[in-house]
Amino acid sequence: MKLNIRSASEADEPAVVALWHACGLVVTYNNPQTDFRLARAKTNSDVLVGTAADGTIVGSVMVGHDGHRGWLYYVAVALECRKQGIGRSMVQAAEDWLSRHGIAKAQLMVRETNAEVVAFYEQLGFQNIPRTVMQKWLRTEASD
Repeated sequence: MKLNIRSASEADEPAVVALWHACGLVVTYNNPQTDFRLARAKTNSDVLVGTAADGTIVGSVMVGHDGHRGWLYYVAVALECRKQGIGRSMVQAAEDWLSRHGIAKAQLMVRETNAEVVAFYEQLGFQNIPRTVMQKWLRTEASD
C-alpha cells in the first residue's frame, strides 16, 4: 500500500481516536481526545498519521520527547490493513521525527495484555530492558 505520512490536523481527531479505539489502545484512565490535542499543541510532541491513496487514515503514532528520551504511543494500524508494512512505516516516521529533534533514543511500553506485539517491536530493533515502571496517580478519578 502506498502510504502518505504527515502530521495530524485538528480535523483528523475523530478518525484517529476511532482508530485507537478499534485497535484496543484506549484505556479508561486516559482520554484519547485530550492526548491527541495535547500532543499536537506542544513543540516536543506530535501525532503522525498514515493515509491511504483515498485519504483514509490507516495508521498513527503519537511521538514525543523529554529532551533526552523519545517515546512512542498509540502505534496503530487499521485492522483491515495489517501485515502491509504500515506499522513499520509509522514507527520509522516516529524515529525520523525524533532524530530531527536531536533525540538519540526511542522508547515505548507494551501492556502485558498486548504481548503479541512484542515480536513486532523486536523485529524493528527494540529491546526489552530490565526496568521497574512505577506510577502515582495525581487525580483521584484515575484508577488501575
